[in-house]
Amino acid sequence: MIYKVPFVDPKKNYQMIRSEIDQAYFDVMSKGDLVDRTHLKSFERNLAQFVGTRYAVGLNSGYDALHMSLRASGIGSGDEVIVPAHTFVATTSAVVNVGATPVLVDVAKDFNIDIEKIEAVLTEKTKAIIPVHLSGHMADMVRIMEIAEKYHLVIVEDACQSLGATLNGKSAGSWGLSGCWSFYPFKILGGYGDGGAITTNDPDVALFARRMRYNGEDRETGEYHGHGFTCLLDNLQAAFLDVKLRHLPGWITRRKEIAQEYRNTLSDISDLVLPHYDDPRYDDIFQNYTVRSKQGNDFSEYLKKNGVEVLTQFRKPYYKHKALKLNDRGFTETEDLSREVCSLPINVEMDDDQVVYVIEIVRSFYKK
Repeated sequence: MIYKVPFVDPKKNYQMIRSEIDQAYFDVMSKGDLVDRTHLKSFERNLAQFVGTRYAVGLNSGYDALHMSLRASGIGSGDEVIVPAHTFVATTSAVVNVGATPVLVDVAKDFNIDIEKIEAVLTEKTKAIIPVHLSGHMADMVRIMEIAEKYHLVIVEDACQSLGATLNGKSAGSWGLSGCWSFYPFKILGGYGDGGAITTNDPDVALFARRMRYNGEDRETGEYHGHGFTCLLDNLQAAFLDVKLRHLPGWITRRKEIAQEYRNTLSDISDLVLPHYDDPRYDDIFQNYTVRSKQGNDFSEYLKKNGVEVLTQFRKPYYKHKALKLNDRGFTETEDLSREVCSLPINVEMDDDQVVYVIEIVRSFYKK
């Protein structure tokens, strides 16, 4: 189906910055700079500056950023790591794949981990928390850091959906030991293929990641420092991402404009909960505009049928998949929102007419 309003439009996004992307491509290819070259180093410097950390290390995916962060912090067999019950499965898979045990905690009304429920699941084995900043809205890092200090826990931020978001003026990905980023094509900063990074203020974590992303080798000395992985962000993707990073502040502004228009025109619908939290400490970037409709699938299917492409993450909570063998202790909020969740299109490729069309289709559903 060809949607009147696609959820994202990578072709149009490319046309918007085509000359800069093409120039980056020709610069990389004409020099033959394909692996671990100046474009990667430039992007790492600029990403660290944008987030407000001392270091950034380019990796192959958001999952690799999580996996590498846990290994850098020494998390392994016998350890427990607290993760939200509502997130993409990669957050928990990274914990499992370092040999640790994920302990799930329900989320609050803002889709992020419920701070009030963390301390109840702490044990002597608890070594870390992975707060997830979902859809461009940060978890309450002030209180999470207080808990971490009280119980001597490592904090690894899954910030893959919140590049540019802040709490009290401090950016997502700059609070914990590391921040983890995804540059999957449909992210707010997306490449033309997969990609990821960590940001950190810890020189040891940055050095560990730089070595382990390249099979454990120190590229300057040739010395191996352990059995590593192959998860380096390639130079061409880094060049593209560096171009897009320059546009990101303006793109965030456009997303906020669309979000405000949705709020102005849809807030009177009682069966539709909008993602605005009215807490002045937060500056949200609306990676996704995720609403909750009491009509669930009927709402999202109506939009799709009428030409509006939507995202319905995650109808079946990941811990309900038997093959993952996770402990389902019953997570009421996660299961409620999973039935209701629907993300409306919100991207910089949308023109004003498309925004109006989305609003008209949403309102027409509720007029039925």
